[in-house]
Amino acid sequence: MDSHEAKRLPPPPPVVPPNLIPERIKTTTLLPMARRGIGSEGVRTPLLTNHFRVNFNNANGYFYHYSVAITYEDGSPIETFGIFRKILEKVQETYPTDLGSKHFAYDGQKSLFTIGALPSNKMDFSVVIENTPSRRNNTGNASPNETNEADRKRPRRPHQSKRFMVEISYAARIPMQALASALQGRETDNLQDATRVLDVILRQNAARQGCLLVRQSFFHNDARNFLHIGGGVVAVKGFHTGFRTTQRGLSLNIDTSTTMVVQPGPVIDFLLVNQNVNDPYSVDWNKARRALKNLRVKVAPSNREYKITGLSEELCKYQMFTRNSKNEKGEAEEVQTTVYKYFTEFRGLKLQYSGDFPCINVGKPKRPTYIPIEHCELVSLQRYTKSLSRFQKATLVEKSRQRPPERMASLTNGLKMSNYNADLVLQESGVSIGSNFIQVEGRVLPAPRLRMGNGENFQPRNGRWNFNNKKLVEPATVTRWAVVNFSAPCDTNRLISDLIRCGKAKGINVEPPYKDVFQENPRFSDAPAHIRVEKMFEQMKSELGKKKPLFLLCILAEKKKSLVYGPWKKKNLIEHGIVTQCIAPPKNVKDQYIINVLLKINAKLGGLNSLLAMERSQAMMPLVTQVPTFIVGMDVSHGSPGQSDIPSIAAVVGSRQWPLISKYRACARTQSRKVEIIDNLFKPVTNEKGKLVDEGIFWFDFLDYCFVIFILFFAFFRELLFDFYLSSGKRRPEHIIIFRDGVSDSQFNQVLNIELDQMMQACKFVEENWEPKFTVIIAQRNHHTKFFQDGDPDNVPPGTIVDSRICHPRNNDFYLCAHAGLIGTTRPTHYHVLYDEIGFSTDDLQELVHSLSYVYQRSTTAISVVAPICYAHLAATQMGTMMKFEDMSLSETSSIHAGITRSGEVPVPPMPMLNSEVARSMFFC
Repeated sequence: MDSHEAKRLPPPPPVVPPNLIPERIKTTTLLPMARRGIGSEGVRTPLLTNHFRVNFNNANGYFYHYSVAITYEDGSPIETFGIFRKILEKVQETYPTDLGSKHFAYDGQKSLFTIGALPSNKMDFSVVIENTPSRRNNTGNASPNETNEADRKRPRRPHQSKRFMVEISYAARIPMQALASALQGRETDNLQDATRVLDVILRQNAARQGCLLVRQSFFHNDARNFLHIGGGVVAVKGFHTGFRTTQRGLSLNIDTSTTMVVQPGPVIDFLLVNQNVNDPYSVDWNKARRALKNLRVKVAPSNREYKITGLSEELCKYQMFTRNSKNEKGEAEEVQTTVYKYFTEFRGLKLQYSGDFPCINVGKPKRPTYIPIEHCELVSLQRYTKSLSRFQKATLVEKSRQRPPERMASLTNGLKMSNYNADLVLQESGVSIGSNFIQVEGRVLPAPRLRMGNGENFQPRNGRWNFNNKKLVEPATVTRWAVVNFSAPCDTNRLISDLIRCGKAKGINVEPPYKDVFQENPRFSDAPAHIRVEKMFEQMKSELGKKKPLFLLCILAEKKKSLVYGPWKKKNLIEHGIVTQCIAPPKNVKDQYIINVLLKINAKLGGLNSLLAMERSQAMMPLVTQVPTFIVGMDVSHGSPGQSDIPSIAAVVGSRQWPLISKYRACARTQSRKVEIIDNLFKPVTNEKGKLVDEGIFWFDFLDYCFVIFILFFAFFRELLFDFYLSSGKRRPEHIIIFRDGVSDSQFNQVLNIELDQMMQACKFVEENWEPKFTVIIAQRNHHTKFFQDGDPDNVPPGTIVDSRICHPRNNDFYLCAHAGLIGTTRPTHYHVLYDEIGFSTDDLQELVHSLSYVYQRSTTAISVVAPICYAHLAATQMGTMMKFEDMSLSETSSIHAGITRSGEVPVPPMPMLNSEVARSMFFC
């Protein structure tokens, strides 16, 4: 809250004992609401979808679930699941009679399923697997290793064969009637278990074809599916499969999928491309050690596989090890020799270049096993789980995109290759899968009318518009501003003149800056990022004195991933309260680039580029325009793979200046890593005497309504509600529409019973009799349903909506392609209406969602998901970038402000608070 506003508020009322504070009494658990009907607006159009019909004819049978336990013959556990499928196949091959000649579906770990019961509820088997390396003993005779006396006395397993003990015991049975009910559009309690069995059958089918399995996706080891994206990383094209219950029965959803693997082949070839060097003598072996650790290699000439544990400290021709040898008397003795000499003289193998490089270590720290690097090849289909570089991401997008006809052909071929209907387990279950794309009926909604400057209204075409010969609806004034340049090659004088000229054309008054540009001192261009930022501010302060700028245009040398970006944003938004826009202009700056920059600047400075015509006309959508309506977007951003110490960032944005639904304010906070549900939207605190404590708590008398907010300081709802009230003519919201991103189907109940419940409680604390009506909508983008126009190579048109046939048989959901898919195949957003007290009709709600895809101020196109969710994602990402440069040391005080963590968890560092002068701005835009 701004300090000058705080002075206008009356003093806080007396503390109220907790027993007098109204509370929302929950008597039932909230569940997702049922569908009220399907929409009728728009032009109907026939479509195809990548769902395939599932048929079933065994309603009276049962799936039997068995638990599987596999150990070595001495009872010791096996460290990896990689061999489990091979062991179970050996059991089936060796003991067909004991298994009742039944086929089974095995998940590769601890669960096995059959159609009908096995002869016994508990069975024990013993099998021998040939040519399987032991994970417990790496001291094979074919490679040098260091051993001590205790190691030599340890009994060794022969490498060629190993015995395993397998125990199969009954766990449960699952009625197949659940699948029959699903075919009739009904969900039963056992449906999730039954479809899980079907998923296991399909995964087993792929595993037997030698595929890499990643959750519900599988990838063939076929070089034709490999896309090299640089750095020794290969994108592998594969398929995702999943069974879905729909209004028309059970369907199999198949989609193309991509995962990252390490480039297979000679290790030295991988290192050359990984480090982008031309010859092995340029390899950085410290980087190589980190890159190779835990990868699997196949060693020539034995073709045995090992996991890399490191590299030798010495070069191959100098690395010594101790081996057993017989002297002239035939007695065993220990002999010191080099790895190079051992392989070339004793083993008689040729080494062309390994002598000059470290050896691959496949042993243990105290018992290393060294292999010359040229005898090692990386095994195919090893997943690469690190973050991709910007270049790799761009290459992946470019190489993996598929237009609709290509994707349809790929899916048809994938289904044909899988040949599911020939699977013996699937046949026994009575399940068969159709080969044709399911036909659905879509509707194309008309684009909403937009308002530009000078009162001009127009309707976008094909989900796009531009500002040619048009002005912004609410242009801001760019005054008291300056330009800073962090060593980027740029014609700043021309850039400034272009900004002023293009701004004038769009109605923005861009005044001349304080000076042409603040150039970074070359002495600091190679300094740490935070030092560069500090020096730039020192330079500005020395030249501007007390003339604090209101806006700074920052020119960076790198488009993204700039190390300066995070500390620069933190310095401006947290410490000084200055709105800033960062750019990395191309060599040839065109007017369209300048206009796009101006759109962001205008929104950050409080202007509006365009808005919906309905925002100025209360006759349209009265449930939003005639009743004070607060629109909320919520998202949680998680750290990248490998960033285990980065907390998750939860962000909530709320609309302001009702009846506008195009302006938003954001709040963000940290929470435990990888936690998706936001559990501190509202939480009152009392002291040991049962009184409401002052720390972190604010009472706000909202004047006319005595509108009292009583929430933790960093609780999102408190700040956003208060801002809505002040910016909307001191009106309380009577309707609150919440858009939530990033949650899966299994988390819907948590959204309703944790997040929604906390917001309802917050309203009760504001005023006991104030009960605004809520609507909660989930947006899912991480799904695999696509739509195609039969016989048309183009994507479905923007505004395409589907709410029948393949949607949920009971819940209120629909798919919307609001944007124009210009590259690849359009991915619709899957919306789930979990809760609706407001009482929208189906058409009105779908129209609202569609319209909110047109209010994104950064763009002149409709976007794929509603703008409040995009804004929440931007806010979380930007605050997360600033968090990387915060002091992560935690004191007792910071732990309190960060929120109460679960027992045993590391306290979450607090989110830095935005400066009050920028907190209400769309700084994230």
